[in-house]
Amino acid sequence: MGKAERNRKQSARERIAAQQAAARKAEARRRMLLAGGAVVVVIAIVVVFVVIRLGKSSSPPDSAGGRQVLSASVLNNVYTVPPATLDKVGSGSVLSFNPQPVTAITDTALTSGGKPEMLYIGAEFCPYCAAMRWSMAVALSRFGAFTTPLRGIHSSSTDTDPSTPTLTFYQSRYSSKYLGFVPVENETVAKTPLQDTTAAQTAIWNKYDPDSYPFIDFGNKYVIKGPIYNSQVLSGLTWAQVAADLHNPSSPVAQGALGAANYVTAAICKMTNNAPASVCTSSAVSSLEGKL
Repeated sequence: MGKAERNRKQSARERIAAQQAAARKAEARRRMLLAGGAVVVVIAIVVVFVVIRLGKSSSPPDSAGGRQVLSASVLNNVYTVPPATLDKVGSGSVLSFNPQPVTAITDTALTSGGKPEMLYIGAEFCPYCAAMRWSMAVALSRFGAFTTPLRGIHSSSTDTDPSTPTLTFYQSRYSSKYLGFVPVENETVAKTPLQDTTAAQTAIWNKYDPDSYPFIDFGNKYVIKGPIYNSQVLSGLTWAQVAADLHNPSSPVAQGALGAANYVTAAICKMTNNAPASVCTSSAVSSLEGKL
């Protein structure tokens, strides 16, 4: 084999090697692009799911039922009404609206978890329940805490005192070492079934206030049947305005809602044997206890 022939064969081998190397590089680039594309797709899918999840978490839960997340400032105003403000209000405007706001009963003790039970049966459409929930939330906050934030809602727009701003106890959680709070929101704003009462709850309800909202039983010692202040004082207000007015003892809201809260507190103190003393010996509560 001549030198020229050897050179031609060597050049051919070099060209083939170069072509093979180029092909390997092209295949590597193709695989990298495919892998990179797959990663991009996965990232895009993850981003979409995150956006959807964030969108869901930032939306008010149960917004279809009219329930809305309330701001921390609104809830803080509800949960922290000063005792001095409650004492200043006393019975407020309650007696001018309902001369007998609380009724004493005699029955087998109603308990929950070894503690006296406060049973509430109401409905989200009900304007009278709307009024009483503010009072109950204020009173209960003196004995314990709502461990899940209460949400805001409006009563029915086609009922008496339409679209009254209020709270809902639906899916709420409450903790206290003095009492058990058992709320039942029986119907939605649209008057469809929401939470059923148990057979025992129905029996108590029918015995003392058949099919009427709101019904509040304090350990089977006292009951409140219906509203004990005028829900019209809440008309046209926002949740924030109602919550702020709770801190102004001369406001119509405070005179009604806090006056009722003091009666609720007095009834709770009766069933807890005046525990805690820091609440039950306050001037407004001890005064009202003597009138129950």
